[in-house]
Amino acid sequence: MTLSVYLSGEIHTDWREQIIEGARDLNLRFDSPVTDHDASDDCGVAILGAEDSKFWHDHKGAKLNAIRTRKGIEEADVIVVRFGEKYKQWNAAFDAGYAAALGKSIIVLNPPEHQHALKEVHAAALAVAEEPRQVVEILTYVLTGALPE
Repeated sequence: MTLSVYLSGEIHTDWREQIIEGARDLNLRFDSPVTDHDASDDCGVAILGAEDSKFWHDHKGAKLNAIRTRKGIEEADVIVVRFGEKYKQWNAAFDAGYAAALGKSIIVLNPPEHQHALKEVHAAALAVAEEPRQVVEILTYVLTGALPE
């Protein structure tokens, strides 16, 4: 079995690299949004032209980024959504909701202090993890049936 995994959410830490490295021996294909924050924020105006209003600046970028995000979520078997310790990650919540609406298998990754704020997102998930290692262990179990040592 091969699984396609979309790594959504927080872009300020190395959680994606930890999962990809930890799962390197598994039959997985990973995809994610653009994780270069400046490129993600400015892609719309860099490609389609400057905007006087920050709203339209962000609007252009969000639409271009949505092309990649929609395709990645729609084609994935499993969506891992990371909510980090800093910032309000509304985009991650939106991605989780979109994945849930599509009936995708969702793993949420967040620190324990976010439990209450994310209770509705957790209710849609098939697993809630606190560490990237746990995501690797979940993916290992799903693909091989092996429990962690």
